This record gives sequence, C-alpha cells and structure tokens, in this order.
Amino acid sequence: MTETLSTQAPVRSEARRWAAVVICWLLIVMDGYDLIVYGAVQNSLIEGTDWGLTPSSAGTLGSLAFLGMMIGAVVAGRLSDSLGRRRTILACAIVFAIATVACALAPNPATFGALRLIAGLGLGGLVPSANALTAELIPPRWRGSMATLMMSGVPLGGTIAALTGIWLIPALGWRSMFWVTAISFVVIVIAFKVLPETSTTRDSTMPSQEKAGFRTILGVPWLSFSILFALTTLFTLFAWYGLGTQLPKIMRDSGADLGPALAFTLALNLGAVVGSVLTAWAGDRFGILPTATVSAAVAGIGLVSLMGGTTATVAIYVALVLAGIGTHGTQSLIIGAIASHYPEHLRGTALGWALGVGRIGAVLAPQVSGILLGLNGVPPAMNFLLFGGAALLSALVLGTLTVLTRKRRTQFAEV
Repeated sequence: MTETLSTQAPVRSEARRWAAVVICWLLIVMDGYDLIVYGAVQNSLIEGTDWGLTPSSAGTLGSLAFLGMMIGAVVAGRLSDSLGRRRTILACAIVFAIATVACALAPNPATFGALRLIAGLGLGGLVPSANALTAELIPPRWRGSMATLMMSGVPLGGTIAALTGIWLIPALGWRSMFWVTAISFVVIVIAFKVLPETSTTRDSTMPSQEKAGFRTILGVPWLSFSILFALTTLFTLFAWYGLGTQLPKIMRDSGADLGPALAFTLALNLGAVVGSVLTAWAGDRFGILPTATVSAAVAGIGLVSLMGGTTATVAIYVALVLAGIGTHGTQSLIIGAIASHYPEHLRGTALGWALGVGRIGAVLAPQVSGILLGLNGVPPAMNFLLFGGAALLSALVLGTLTVLTRKRRTQFAEV
C-alpha cells in the first residue's frame, strides 16, 4: 500500500517551498484577525448602531461566522484530499476576503450576519487545508512543531485586530476594521504564484478501507482517535473562540472602557503568540499530547482563578496571558498531533473533521456567554468559569489520548 503526491507545478527550490509555507501562515494570520475583529467591534454594534442588538443577539450574530467555519472545515478538509490543497486554499481565501470586506458595507444585522456566515465558510476551510499542505512541504520530523508555529498566525492576527481597534474604532468607526481585511488580497495574489498544485493518487491495489474519506477515519482503526481528537478540539475552541469573541464585552460589563477592554484582549492574544512558540518547543521535548494536556490544564486553572472577581489588574493580565498560552497553544498542539497521527491521504479529512466538530464549540460559546451576560444578577466573571471548565475538560480528553497512544505503541512494539 503506497501513496504518492503528484505535483503539476512542483516547488523548484527550497526557497519556493518555504515561501509557500509563509504564505499559508499569512493567510492564517488573516484568519486570526477575523476572529478578534468581531469581538473588537461588538460593543460598537450594540451601542453605536440602530440595529437594536442586545448582548444575547450580538452573541448569536457572532456565532454565525463559527457556524460557517464548522461547515467549511468539514467540506474543505475533504476536498483538499481529493482536489488538491492549492485549489482549496485559494478558493477559501477568496471567499473569506470578499465576504469580510463586504461586512464594512452591511446596512443591517441580517446582511452583516449573512456575510459573516459566508466568510466563515472560507475561514473554516482555510486552516485544515493550509496545515495539510504545509505538512507535505516540510520534513516529517518537523510536522508537529511546524503545525504549532503555523497556528501562531491566529493569535498574531488577533493581536493586530486588538491593537488596530484601540485607535481605529474611535477615529474611523467600526466599519473601518473590516476594510483592513482588503490587505489579504495582496497575499492571495502572491499565493497564486507560489503555492504548489497537489493532488493525491494511490495504487489501484489499495484496499477500499484506506481510501480518503470520513468513512475511513470513522472506522477501524481510527474511530476512537477521531472521536477524541474532535472532542478535545470542541472543548478547546469553545474556550479560545469564546474568549476571543466575548472578552471585550465581559471586561466592559465589569467596568472597563473600550481601550482597556481591548488591552485585555491584547494580553490574551500575546499570550497565545508566546504559547505557540513555547508549546512547539515543549512538544518536541516532552511529546505533543503530554504537553497539550498540561497546556489545557494551565488555561483552565488561569481562567477559573478569575472567578473570584479580582480587581488587581496585574493578576487579570497574568491569568489572561496563561489562558492565551493554554487555549491556543493546546489547539496548535492538537493540530500537530493530528497531522502526525494520520497518513497523508487522510490528513486533510482528519483535520477537517476535528476542526469541523470543534467549531460546534466556537458556535455555542458566544451564544452561551451572551445569555450569561444578559442575565440579571449573574456576574460577568461567571464566563471565566464557563471557559475555564471547557479547558479543563479538554485536558481530561487529551490525557486519555496520551494513554491510548502509549498503549498502541506498546502493542505495536510487541508484535
């Protein structure tokens, strides 16, 4: 049983190969910007428009992009295994760029929500496709670390959104935040030139159960791992996307004005950038899954510690940095673990499956948080228990995956 990678426009040099990796990373940066941009403008949409939004309805509006991401991740992950990574990445990038820029022109919440849903389709498909392509362009021994470093683009994009929002929203209004996404068209033009065209082909002798598809990853011997990878992704993305979308609102309701509220978001995303590098190093040294287990536990403990309603600014910043390191660092490691665990012809499908199911958490997080924020008598800090609990559940699933992986290696060693 063998698999080969056919390349119609082969990468002719090492420089060209790494240029393709960088372009994939830059597109993931734009994914991260789009994550935080809604959280940055949410207060302005509630208080500065005549759309009649409440915290609950604004949370539902924020969930539409994640609903699109859930669909996009599952569909595009499968397409990237059958039609090629380049075509899928370019299609996803074009869709999310056009829809996100168009949000700047939205006249009402219905149009805005529809555009966010469409943008989510592209954003959701981009991450598994870009990671699958990157895994094929680098040596196998670097795949875990590279997947983690690739995902550093998400919090970096979020950091850019938070920094931009601090001065751009007061000066030019919330619509200007979506015009910034027009920069992604430059990256897309370069992507057309440097991304290699790939498609997977297999020997005719390959058994049917080894063909790319969801039936394979949800059958023997992949089923238990596919389910657990999807669960831990769901819990982690619930915490990460929930914080990314709702943190400015949580801090605003806790008494901070727009500037400091976005500064807390900045701390979260800077922690995530640091976490991408730190967890990549730790994953190589101690193993991807054990490191992910500890990382998720750190995030959970940091967030739950905020339940006390501490007013010490330093303590809040430290907890949010730990949350950023833990939530996003964990998700980066999970992607690295999936890329290393599944063979090439299943990699895109497996990533799309895990991220697609995981987006259910991203869809639910803003809605559940919005409902909590709208309830009388419920302190905003209750959201930290919500997101911290999700991170701790992720740690539990990751610990189970660690044990199962070691057991499987032991069984293979005995054969």
